[in-house]
Amino acid sequence: MKVLMLNGSRREKGCTYTALSEVASALEKEGIESEIFFVGEQAVKGDIDSLVKTIKEKMEKSDGLVVGSPVYFAGPTAEIKAVLDRLFMGDGSFLKLKPAAAVASARRGGTTATLDVLNKYFSYAQMPIVSSRYWNMVHGSTPEDVEQDTEGLQIIRVLGKNMAWLLKCIEAGKNNGIPAPEAEDKIFTNFIKK
Repeated sequence: MKVLMLNGSRREKGCTYTALSEVASALEKEGIESEIFFVGEQAVKGDIDSLVKTIKEKMEKSDGLVVGSPVYFAGPTAEIKAVLDRLFMGDGSFLKLKPAAAVASARRGGTTATLDVLNKYFSYAQMPIVSSRYWNMVHGSTPEDVEQDTEGLQIIRVLGKNMAWLLKCIEAGKNNGIPAPEAEDKIFTNFIKK
């Protein structure tokens, strides 16, 4: 089993990476492989199509997803938002029923608003949302600060353990003949009378 993690920060090895690394360590202890993919600034520098194609290919081979973002103006970064907007458009069959989680990092505030935005993508794609014992966030201005946020790191570790447990439960269900829910065609309701 494998979990793809998207680092939506502009800093490849910053606070968000530190949090995602904690998830990766928890997954590894449970025997689950992970990959932290740095989104970088490609999405806002005109190369979003190839970036999203690469992420989609990686996600097709993954069993779960974790999206991490620092807080920029009380929300996720423009880079990760652009990638997710494109990734979640159209046929989401490669995402459906794969567990997902969001992780936010901040100096102070805006984390719950960031998590709210990220979690909505997962709901739209019928992805079970993995939680922890509190909101999935860490605090600090530097990776060294985040490493001192012992409560935040514990929350992120628990998230990794919960992701591993859910992935193993899904695998056990498949191995015991429990089918995935039958898909329904989408219904679009227009409230404007013509």
